[in-house]
Amino acid sequence: MRKNQKNKGFTLLEVLLVVAIITILAGIVILALNIGKQLSATRNAERMMEVNAILNATYQYSLDNDGNIPATITATPTEICKTGATSCSGLIDLSVLTANEEYLVSLPVDPRATNVNGTGYTIAKTAYDRIIVAAPNAERETTISVIR
Repeated sequence: MRKNQKNKGFTLLEVLLVVAIITILAGIVILALNIGKQLSATRNAERMMEVNAILNATYQYSLDNDGNIPATITATPTEICKTGATSCSGLIDLSVLTANEEYLVSLPVDPRATNVNGTGYTIAKTAYDRIIVAAPNAERETTISVIR
């Protein structure tokens, strides 16, 4: 008499099929969770908010001072000096915006600013005293600039 034997286990084809499905799903998840892209998008969103905050504070200062913008702003886009920097040489000093924390508590700093005394953001004025604030260190070939 023969014993009725049942084969237990998986065939090679079944194992390979499961491995292939897991590999495809893992690839999709990795693409969906592209951390580098999400982090750079987050930093760019932060830059956009900070550029707008600097511009709004500058215009609020202008409204409170008979339409005069801070005298240190030039026609050439120049990096803004950090609040409490040791030296503002070659930078735009906007300490009038942070004096007594009236317009800003402190000037925002770009998440990847490289200058020890600079914010990483630039400011300039046009011939008609319009203000341009930009984030030249924006990532993923994004241009972040506001003008008013």
